[in-house]
Amino acid sequence: MRHLDIVDITASYGQAPVLQDISVGVDRGQITSLVGPSGSGKSTLLRVLMGLLLPKTGYVSFDNQRIDYSNKKNVQAIRNRFAIVFQQYNLFQNMTALENVTIAPVKIRKRARAEVESEAEALLAKVGLKEKMRSYPDELSGGQQQRVAIARALALKPELLLLDEVTASLDPELVSEVLDSIRELAADGMTMIIVSHEMGFVREVSSKVVFMADGRIVESGTAQEVFEAPKEPRTRDFVDKILRH
Repeated sequence: MRHLDIVDITASYGQAPVLQDISVGVDRGQITSLVGPSGSGKSTLLRVLMGLLLPKTGYVSFDNQRIDYSNKKNVQAIRNRFAIVFQQYNLFQNMTALENVTIAPVKIRKRARAEVESEAEALLAKVGLKEKMRSYPDELSGGQQQRVAIARALALKPELLLLDEVTASLDPELVSEVLDSIRELAADGMTMIIVSHEMGFVREVSSKVVFMADGRIVESGTAQEVFEAPKEPRTRDFVDKILRH
């Protein structure tokens, strides 16, 4: 079932166009990965979906309902259904891992603390941090902090999870622990849009791969189609370069 439709989206920073005629469909439970060179518009598209950058033209619909990004109530409603994890963890340094995960559901959603804490403990255990619930961010590695950020996003019970280069700032030996947590979510059927340069991981988990360059979609298809039999010269050039390294 089609869950999200992005139709003919264009967006700009000032006068500089950053997205041009972007159309992507995401089915429920599907993992869609956005790949391509830096500056191709991948992260910008996630910002548009979250209402952090207004589209100039086109529209986004979720469960067949168009999102009016010019309407604050509409944007807040969609933020109650989407969650995003950025490259930077942005944890509260004066709060434990458990407190970081519980604060939004308790303070913003006004949910009962006992219920939220029980769910947060389960989420932290799910991302492999059962023993670190009472630890503060400066007592955690970068990979552990990123997993807290993922648990924090999941605590909001999103219907769509957006992951924006969540391993980019990590030391290489910490990347695998974060990717393992994402694999767990994939196995559970979470609908995700992932921006990543970890091409081996993208090939493994993606239902669909969208290759972007210069603010446009150049090609999309299954991981096998895009990585093993790309149709467009720009895609072939990108794939050839990443496979050589």
